[in-house]
Amino acid sequence: MLKVGLQLYTLREELEQDFEGTIRKVAELGYSGVEFFHYFGRTAEQVKALLEETGLVAVGAHRPYDAMLNDTEQEIRFNLEFGNRNLIVPYLTEEQRNWQEVAAGLRTIGEKCQAAGAVLSYHNHDFEFTEKVDGQPAFDYLFEAVPAEQLQVEMDTCWVYFGGYDPAEYIRKYAGRLPIIHLKDLKKKEDGSPETVVLGEGEVDLAAIIEAASAAGVEWAVVEQDFCSRSPLGSVADSLNWIKTYENQGGSIHV
Repeated sequence: MLKVGLQLYTLREELEQDFEGTIRKVAELGYSGVEFFHYFGRTAEQVKALLEETGLVAVGAHRPYDAMLNDTEQEIRFNLEFGNRNLIVPYLTEEQRNWQEVAAGLRTIGEKCQAAGAVLSYHNHDFEFTEKVDGQPAFDYLFEAVPAEQLQVEMDTCWVYFGGYDPAEYIRKYAGRLPIIHLKDLKKKEDGSPETVVLGEGEVDLAAIIEAASAAGVEWAVVEQDFCSRSPLGSVADSLNWIKTYENQGGSIHV
């Protein structure tokens, strides 16, 4: 059954103002784990102490592709020191999207992670589905070009949907290589652009995603809302309440 974490990027402004207090509030809301993206000057020892205090699990960390490529050993070492094994490349700029070069870079990073006892994953947006390599989505190209032992999938299911594909089908396709999914909802604006919203307030079939993920052996569903129209802390609380309601109705997820 899926466990529930939070990608802290949603609370980036709050974390910048009060890192420790914001992490404590996430724990108080009832999230089981957190996924980092920035440490706001804290040492690995300080991060570890905060996790131990709150009981939160380090689900993973989003780290920039350039940092992972150029400072691989340092990134691995810092994360292992506070108990995080999952290092995740979260985004590629347009200039970085030479897919053959990216695949080679991910293989290099993945080999170093594997040797150190860490796990490398790649987190998608919609462009990995709209951009093609030899007629197939760049998403599929990457995961064919890099072996599973060097690269796992962190599937942002909302962006799969926005990219024009069925997230539940893609979850089934990558079962066994998919330890973490991002659980996110959106509405399409009149101009077709996406607006990320609280879970249950958009058009993504979240129930189908959760059930497919549970059947595929996914361990963590990580809530993320890229931009919030109301209080970010209130938004992540409301999203967790949606999950609690779904769980109480028999859904395959556990808060």
